[in-house]
Amino acid sequence: MDPITGLAASAAGGGLFGLIGTALGRVAGHFETRQRLQHETERWAHETKLLELQRHARAEETEGELALAEVSGRWAGLSASMAADAAIGESYRWVSAVRGVTRPALTLLLWLIAGLIWIGADGAGRASIIETATFAATAATLWWFGDRGPRRGPTA
Repeated sequence: MDPITGLAASAAGGGLFGLIGTALGRVAGHFETRQRLQHETERWAHETKLLELQRHARAEETEGELALAEVSGRWAGLSASMAADAAIGESYRWVSAVRGVTRPALTLLLWLIAGLIWIGADGAGRASIIETATFAATAATLWWFGDRGPRRGPTA
C-alpha cells in the first residue's frame, strides 16, 4: 500500500495547494476590484470638478461679455449725444442763453439726485444705483463743461 498512500498524499497535497492558490487568487481579485472602484470614484470626482470649473468659467465669461456690451452701449450713446450737440448751430441770443444755463442746472440736478440716492438707498441697492448716478453726473460734468474751454481760431 505504500505506492497508493504516496499517490493519495500527492493528490491531497496537490489539491490543497490548488485550493490555496484559488483562495489567494480570489483575495487578490477582491483587492484589485476594490482598487479599480476607488480609481473610478476618484476619476469621476475629478471629472465632476473639471465640469464644474468649466461651467463657472463660462458663467464668468458671459458676465464679462454682458458688462462689456453695457459699457460699449453707454459710450456709443455718449458719442451720439456729443455728435448731436456739435451739430447744433448758432441761434438767437436767448436760445444760446437758455442753453448756457441748462448745462449747469442739469449738472447740479444730477449731483443732487446722486446725493439723494446715496442718502436714501439701502445698503444692498446702493452700490449699483450710486455707480450709475455717479457715472451720469461725472459724464455730464466733464462733457458739458469740458467743451466750454476757450476756442482756438483756425491755425494757419
